[in-house]
This record gives sequence, C-alpha cells and structure tokens, in this order.
Amino acid sequence: MDIKIGLLVKNRITLQEVVCHCKKLTKKNKEQLSEMMSIDKQKGLKSLSKEKRQKLEAYQHLFYLLQTQPVYLARLIFQMPQNKSTKFMESVIFTLYNYASTPREAFLLLQLFKAALQEEISSKVDHVHDILLGNATVIRMVVSFYRNARGQNALRHILGGPVQQVLQDKTLSIRTNPVDIYKAWINQTESQSGQKSKLPYEVSPEQALSYPEVQRRLDISIRNLLVVTDKFVSAITSSVDKIPYGMRYMAKILRTSLAEKFPKASAEDIDKVVGNLLYYRYMNPAVVAPDGFDIVELSAGVTLHPEQRRSLGSIAKVLQHAAAHKPFDGDNAHLCGVNQYLEETHHRFRRFISAACSVPEPEERFNMDEYSEMVAVAKPVIYITVGELINTHKLLLEHQDSIAPQHGDPLHDLLEDLEELPTLQFLVGGTKQMLVDVIQSQPGDSLPEILWTRASECEEASHAHLMHRRALRDAQTPAKLQRNRSLAANSQLPMEEKKRKIIRNLRRLESLGLVDSAHQYQELINELAKDIWNQRRYRQHRKGELLKLRQTLHGLNAKTLFYEEQIDYYNQYIKTCLDNLAASTKVSGKNKKLQSLHYTAARLFEKGVLLEIEDLPHSQFRNVIFDIIPCEESGRFQVKAKFMGIDMERFQLHYQNLLQLQYEGVAVMKMFDKAKVNVNLLIFLLNKKFFKK
Repeated sequence: MDIKIGLLVKNRITLQEVVCHCKKLTKKNKEQLSEMMSIDKQKGLKSLSKEKRQKLEAYQHLFYLLQTQPVYLARLIFQMPQNKSTKFMESVIFTLYNYASTPREAFLLLQLFKAALQEEISSKVDHVHDILLGNATVIRMVVSFYRNARGQNALRHILGGPVQQVLQDKTLSIRTNPVDIYKAWINQTESQSGQKSKLPYEVSPEQALSYPEVQRRLDISIRNLLVVTDKFVSAITSSVDKIPYGMRYMAKILRTSLAEKFPKASAEDIDKVVGNLLYYRYMNPAVVAPDGFDIVELSAGVTLHPEQRRSLGSIAKVLQHAAAHKPFDGDNAHLCGVNQYLEETHHRFRRFISAACSVPEPEERFNMDEYSEMVAVAKPVIYITVGELINTHKLLLEHQDSIAPQHGDPLHDLLEDLEELPTLQFLVGGTKQMLVDVIQSQPGDSLPEILWTRASECEEASHAHLMHRRALRDAQTPAKLQRNRSLAANSQLPMEEKKRKIIRNLRRLESLGLVDSAHQYQELINELAKDIWNQRRYRQHRKGELLKLRQTLHGLNAKTLFYEEQIDYYNQYIKTCLDNLAASTKVSGKNKKLQSLHYTAARLFEKGVLLEIEDLPHSQFRNVIFDIIPCEESGRFQVKAKFMGIDMERFQLHYQNLLQLQYEGVAVMKMFDKAKVNVNLLIFLLNKKFFKK
C-alpha cells in the first residue's frame, strides 16, 4: 500500500502527506508455532527406586563431564554434517550451558567455543584465509549466540544511531550502479517532457558511464555514501567496550590460534580474518537489515523502503571492503574513487580489531580456575528434555571412539554405566496404559489375580466399548497431539492379548530389577496411583494453558480484523484518488462518459508511445488502429486493436500497474504479446487525456 499510494503521489496527484501516514499492511510471518513436545509422563529417571536413581546419577555424571570437559562436544561437532550439528548445538549445547546465564556457565561455554575453534583451525584450516571461504560450524555458533541471545542490545547501542539517521533522511539517495542511474535519468526526462528519449534503453555499465549526467549523479551519490559511511565507521570503532565479552574473547582466540599455526602469515592477513568475524559476520547483517535484528523500532507491519535498503546495502558494501582491505576494481572500477577512503578506514579497523582483542582471560573475567568446581557447594543443574537427553546419549554412543580415542577415557566408563538407551521408559509407560485399560474393565484384589483370571464376556464387552470410545475421541484429536503410535496400537488389542503382553513386559521389567513379582508388582501400582493423583494438576495446568491460548487467539482475531479494515480503508482511499484523477468531462453537472481515444499505430509511433509491432513493417502502421476505452472503474482501460477495420485483440490496461512498472525502472512493456510501448510516455498520454494536471 505504501508503494501504491507513493506512486500516485509521485505522479503529481495532490494527496496531502499521505506517504507519511501509511503503514504497509503485508503480513509478515516472523514467528512459527513450535512442534508440540512429547511429555514424559512417567518421570522415570526421578522415580524413587534404587535402579532409576542410579540411572539418574549416571546421566548426571555424564552431562557434568560434557559440561566441564568441552573437548568431547567440540570433537562431536566435527563428526556430524553441518546441518545436523547446527540443530544439535541449538537444542542441546546452549541448553547444557543454560545460555550462559551464570558466570560459571558463561565461563564453561567459552571453554567449549575455544576448544571447538581451536579444533577447527587445527584439523580443517590449511591456509590462513580458509576460514573466510568456509562456513565453520563453531563460527556460526559463536556469532548466533552473541548476536541474538546475548548481544542484540549491543548491536542496537553500536549501530542504532547511524542507522536511524539513514532512515530519517528522506532526501538521501545512494545509487552506485551506473545502469540504475542511467535508467532513472531516462525515466525522469521522459516523464517530465512527454517526449520519447532518443537514447537507448539498454546499455552496459561502461556505456552508461560515458554520459556526463550519469557520471555527475554517480559522483553525488559517492560523496553522500562516504559521508554517511564515515558515521558508521566512527560508531563501530568507538564502541569496542559495547561488544559482548565472549565475542571479543573468541576474536582473540581466532587471532592467536592463526598466528600460532601460521607464524609466517602477516599480521594484516590475520587481522583481515578477525575483521571478517567481528564486522562481516557479527555486524554486517544488522547493517543491511536492521529491522531483522531489532536495531531500530518500527511500527507493527511497517518495513523499510527499497530506497532505504539500497542505501544501507551500499554502506555495508563499503564497510566490508574497508574491513577486508579490498579495493574496488574490475566490475566495480567506477567506484575506484572510494579506494583512498578504504585505505584510511582499514587502518582504523585494524586499531579497532587490536582493541577488541585486548581482553582478559575468562578465568580473570569470571574469577574462575581449575579448582572452582572442586570447592563449589551448590550442585549445578541443567534443564533438558527427555528427547534431548536420549539424542545426546545416542550420538555419544555412535561416535565415542572418535571423541574419546584413548581406551582409559572416563567417557567410556560413564557410557558403560548407562548401558542401553533409556527406551525402557516407554516400555513402562505402555505397560501402565494397558494396565489402566484392563483394570477399568476387570476388577480384582491384586494385579496377578486380574492378569491370570480370564475375563468374562461382559468384561470383554466393557473393554471393547471403552476402546471404541477412545478411538472416536482420538479420531477428533489433531495429528500433532495424537498419542504415540505404539500406545495407540496397544489400545486396539483384545483384552486377553493385552493381558498377555502386560505379563511379558512385567517379566522383562522384573529381569531389570524395576518390579518384583513377590510384592505383586506393587512398584508399578504405586507409579500408576501417583500418575492418577497427578492428573488433577495436569488438567489444571492444561486448563490454564488453554485459557492463555484462547485469549491469544482472540487477540489475533481482533488484530486480523483491524488489518482487514485497514486494507479496506486504503483500497477505498486509492479508489477515491483514482476517481479524483479523472479528467473534467463532467460539464455543468451533467455526467458524461469519458471519451475514448482513437490512434493509428503510425500516430502513436510518432508520439514515441509505440516502439514496434512484431512481424509488422512500419509501412503498415497506418492500417492499425488502437482504441483506448476507459472502464467504469477509474484507472482501468480496455485497449482494442484493429487491422484494416477488423477487430483483432483486446488488452486490459491498469494505470496502477503502469506506475508500478515505472517505479521498478521498466521502460518498455508489451501489449497483445506483440506491441512494445514506452511506459513513461504511455503514462504521460493517459495523464494528459484522462487525468487532471
């Protein structure tokens, strides 16, 4: 809507300050609903039994080792494809270190980052510039963490000022592409004069630069670009202390690790790599798209104007070249006048890099050392889902020989203590569900009595009716909320077969020491009673969540209604504008239809509106007639083509679409798939004949 109304304004339509008050109404799906996480209802690892307590303690020892000895996770990262390792890091590693929310966890997370980066450089980097060419997992992880989780406010403080100045300067226009400048110049001259330009529409950059007017406009853009870019350079180089400590420390590790591995590399080459981390990867995305990183505050639904994005992109390009000490040449040779500025700015960036790397070690920063863990009184706690725990365990089993190559490594002992993956939790869960089904239909004094006594026909019918009701209820449940497939399959078993499966499961659980037949499987009955007791709390919690969701849905519906009303308002506003544009053919209050225009192709060719008709020589243009007929809806026209008096084809022409083409710099369009017309001069003709001055 911004663009549509803006184009009307640019076409000299008197709408008062409309652009300043418009809001773009396009929906933006910045967030997506997460997948429903499966809840471990049995809380197996926390159950008060000796065996499960031992299992819990074994996992505690394992994750404590992973947390305090980062070399294991650092090596594990390199055993997986990049796409899988990224998912693993986001779901497990940051959870393991609780997003560095305490000094201890921040210290340990940095140790992991350090170990992973050193492993990357040691095993994968053969040349000092290899990191620039690759997309190292640890680099992505570091940048993602300190730019999003911990460093978003830092970027706002560093870049917010200069970015805001660019967005607020409505007169700022930075175009550094010669062809774009050339086309904008042609569009402007044709729109103002109403005459077809004698210059070609398609030119190469070199041809565009051969015109003094293009060079003049380019020089102005470059001067504007350097002035505003220098504000960004000053903001960045004076804000070293605002960069998160972890980001600076990793820059320091990158610098020292490269210097140790490549002692013959120049300090400047190493600083280019460090500058790539600190500017290009950490800051550059926020310069190009400040709205995506919360650098500036924008109203809901409002996005940056293409002109603003173009300016920010040009600024980011100069900053990137300055940080990398890369002059403009080749295809960008027309920007060679910027190279002197790049040279001066690169020295400022190197001083900035040196200052950024001057940070104390984490031991000093967080007051931690190798003995801190030994004397700590509080037991560290991590919050991890059952799924994350199992996936981590599985990955460690798959890659344990690579991440712990020494036979006596303590990781092997811990994995042996854990034995198999904790699939037994699901076995217990399925057994308890089947027990509930059986007990509801067949009473008895003890669990063995129920299981070994054959059910009557009445009890079988009661069980079948219960399962039928459950199947109907499950059929109405959304797919993502449906029960586990194995649990659903168990529900469909006949009662006696279900009891036989329960008996098999109980024997397996007894062999593992989880239940005891001598006690009539009382452990499982107690677990079942505890689950039933806790159901009330689960239901209350679910009701609270449902209430929040309903309130949110109500708010979203209200917001949707608001936007729909806004869209209707703006559409009506544009329609009114187009109605007001109609030429004054309403004489003395009498409504008269707008007169159609009749032109031969030869006449339109003379006016410069028509450029050519495919497969038709110019000598035949006098035999072709175009009728431009205004429709009932303002801004719409029907164009009829006749050849030798015979109707040939019809074409629907939309004034708003023409303005959009002009805005996008399209100089020539096709009608009837054959006739090429000059967009600027066609708009000029319509303005003159149908619309007010």
